[in-house]
Amino acid sequence: MGRPATGCPQPAILMLHSTARIWRMAEQCVEFTSALVWIFPMLWIFLMPPISLVFRLRIVPVAFGLAFLAMPASDALAQREQMSLPDQPGYVPTPADEELPAEFQRQVVFYRSSEAPGTIIIHTSERFLYVVQPNGRALRYGIGVGRDGFQWQGLLRITRKQEWPDWTPPPEMIQRQPYLPRFMAGGPGNPMGARALYLGTTVYRIHGTNQPQTIGSAVSSGCFRLVNSDVTDLYDRIPVGTKVIVRQKPEL
Repeated sequence: MGRPATGCPQPAILMLHSTARIWRMAEQCVEFTSALVWIFPMLWIFLMPPISLVFRLRIVPVAFGLAFLAMPASDALAQREQMSLPDQPGYVPTPADEELPAEFQRQVVFYRSSEAPGTIIIHTSERFLYVVQPNGRALRYGIGVGRDGFQWQGLLRITRKQEWPDWTPPPEMIQRQPYLPRFMAGGPGNPMGARALYLGTTVYRIHGTNQPQTIGSAVSSGCFRLVNSDVTDLYDRIPVGTKVIVRQKPEL
């Protein structure tokens, strides 16, 4: 864990660090439980003593239905909900922390768009950022987005880029989280992460994070966050002046 920022009490950092680890352990338990809920009904159906084919066919959909109702929400679904995890200035994630679920890992996908290659399209509701590529494809990144009341849509351009940006929490954030430092220099434990791409003349940015567990969630005050390896990759691909389209609802 990195050195806590000036003005951020050590006990607070330790408490938040523990909270993040407990959250990840809970997610792993949910995944394991989900698998067991599906496996046991299927084993019971196909390994039970010989019974009529009609009875087997009738009981299969019933078993699937009961398993679905008992199954906890998946990681992907859970991460799409509002997350109340506060900022953790000074916390430095490990490489294991930054291993995202498969759905949110950087990957090339089929993507139909009339926008020129290189354009950034952000789908807030899907928790994905796309960089349009030729031939009906796009490079997709998992992101964290603004929570309810802080989401927006529009068309902007990248006006500035910064490596290891400094962080100055706005007064509204200080009011909600009084323990936050008033200023924090850029570095591995900075909540702004490794890179920042500034959107127009607004206060919003596409930036990294020291909280990789928030990717796929609605947690920010309107900015879009990626794990540091992804935002570094994006930073290297995207020049100043790039068009950015932010959409809230998926297209039909």
